[in-house]
Amino acid sequence: MTACAIEPSAGHEDDEAAPAGCTLTDDGAYAARLASAGDSWFPERWTLDGPEPYAVPLPRNQPEEPGTEVQPMGDGRVLIHRLVAGRHAFSLLYPTGPGTGELPLGVVECPDGTARLRLLPPAPGGERAYALAVGPRATTVWLVAGGAFGPERLAELPGRCSGGVWLDRTARLLALDREAGGRTKAVVVDLERGGEVSPLLQIAADSDDRLLLADHDSGLLLIRSDAPSPGQGRLGWGVLGSTLPVRFPECLRLRDCTVTPFAIQPGQMLTPERCAVALRVDGPRGRWVGVWRPAERRVHHLPAPEGWLAGTGLWTPEGVLRLPYATEAVPCGVAQVSPPAPAAQEPGAVPSYPGPGQRPDARAAGVTTATGHPPEQAPTATGHPQAPEHSGDLPQPAQPAPPADPAPPPA
Repeated sequence: MTACAIEPSAGHEDDEAAPAGCTLTDDGAYAARLASAGDSWFPERWTLDGPEPYAVPLPRNQPEEPGTEVQPMGDGRVLIHRLVAGRHAFSLLYPTGPGTGELPLGVVECPDGTARLRLLPPAPGGERAYALAVGPRATTVWLVAGGAFGPERLAELPGRCSGGVWLDRTARLLALDREAGGRTKAVVVDLERGGEVSPLLQIAADSDDRLLLADHDSGLLLIRSDAPSPGQGRLGWGVLGSTLPVRFPECLRLRDCTVTPFAIQPGQMLTPERCAVALRVDGPRGRWVGVWRPAERRVHHLPAPEGWLAGTGLWTPEGVLRLPYATEAVPCGVAQVSPPAPAAQEPGAVPSYPGPGQRPDARAAGVTTATGHPPEQAPTATGHPQAPEHSGDLPQPAQPAPPADPAPPPA
């Protein structure tokens, strides 16, 4: 198993390609990204909870490497993860008048050099930050910010894990996709019980089942599994604790496109089937935004704003999708997208799908921007999402009515 040790903070070294888009806090108040200035990179914090978004650059004495990770904290500071001579150094950055202050947190070292370490998605509350170290035979969950004495090892799991989805509002239950015995299954790690592991997705014995997103209020889960189409991953949905099977709507299969969910509308406590889900759609004719609801059998295709920090965005409880973007003219902006309201679908309706040479129609939704200054019968599977054994105060939402789905989009 990979052993990791804590060492004092230190310098800086090359990593991999620049990360895309930006990272948002769980409540959407702040964002952070690596911004470019010519050939160099520097951290940048966005404040999004005011009347206008604005960016604050946080450069240090030398440019950052393009593989450096940044993550906003709930208090406005920015966590930075640098690879330093084979060790993983963590610090908190914050503005200090015209300069940038830095608080070193410590270093996680993987002596054998085979483990890969990355930050997990921002935790609810914004007070702590976590990382995943994946070795050849084991995976370790680290608390890298918010602890009392620097980085702290919280759990070690046999097998290689990927993903990372928070299932509650206390950052106790973490869902990971664990590879074991040639299959990948989503499991739940209880960080308050020493990393106790329980199954989450067991759709079929020989399927790969991954959790992509989860909503704390409704319990809606977005899943990718090859259970209905062996060897081919499909998007599906379920509800945490429900006895209904996972469903794989035909409308989420877009020919020659990659569809990735990135945000779920909060606040739909007992109606998970009415939650709006934002989708990033990448196809041969470009990239755009899709909006889908489990109760509907179509995807609404909407244009992405110019300069969209692709794959990032946040829903308001009222159903407005906020998409951060940056252009030369608007270095820090947020597009406000109001998709069509939920509506009953006509029997036999075919989902709207951009044809050859077509682009998503902006008239399908109201799209406005708020600029700042720089200073959518479904196939089913026999399994269902299992509630973790130690689920604490996880919601147990009402079961949704099974939706109907249309014929596939025309070729």
